[in-house]
Amino acid sequence: MTTLTLLSMIVALTITKFRTHNILFAFLGMALLRVPMWLNKNCRFWKLMGSGKDAQVDLKPDFKHWAILTTWDEKDSCDEFYKHSFVINWFRFFAIEEFTILLKPLSSHGLWSRIQPFKYNKDYSVKSTRVAVITRAAINYGKVKEFRSNIKRAAEAMRKAEGFILSAGVGENPFFDQATFSIWESLDHMKNYAYKSVDHSDVIKLTRERKWYSEELFARFEIIETQGSLNGQSVYTN
Repeated sequence: MTTLTLLSMIVALTITKFRTHNILFAFLGMALLRVPMWLNKNCRFWKLMGSGKDAQVDLKPDFKHWAILTTWDEKDSCDEFYKHSFVINWFRFFAIEEFTILLKPLSSHGLWSRIQPFKYNKDYSVKSTRVAVITRAAINYGKVKEFRSNIKRAAEAMRKAEGFILSAGVGENPFFDQATFSIWESLDHMKNYAYKSVDHSDVIKLTRERKWYSEELFARFEIIETQGSLNGQSVYTN
């Protein structure tokens, strides 16, 4: 991938709340919409995902909230997808709320489905103080109960942390594939939670000791653009 591509790569995340009587169409969409995504040659990586309760970090699935994550080599391709694609129109037709955020990768470590989806340029100059973070883990079978008993306190500590703005819990599988998306006022606020929060640090330590994950990823992003709201909360770029 060229330097130009690295500079312009866009990651898009949309979380949609379906009307209760349209939940069947959400499940149907998770199957049908894979076809146009497979056929879309401009999309470099994509995931159709469910969500935790109220779109939060919770292993209990919420059948009203669904998400799509995509990556693009350029913003024009992303914009075209959001304006005209059958996939996005499907989400919007059945939705009562939509939150979309466009991101530029700043760093990424680890794998998602055995690949590194977020390409970044180390020399890129960040224009916004706010940062977004995606952490994703594939939980080993047999470790789910232990993971579940510990992750809730880390999620609760995150929502109370200084500089925290918004979070969402999504994933391909409600029990074995978990991803957490969060937005912070600054990189320092995010780091303070990650490294100084007792609950979070303890969970990270247990993760290593108990080998909860078969695969994990941590990625940090600049926020380019946001639209809509999540559980009534809007986020504005600064």
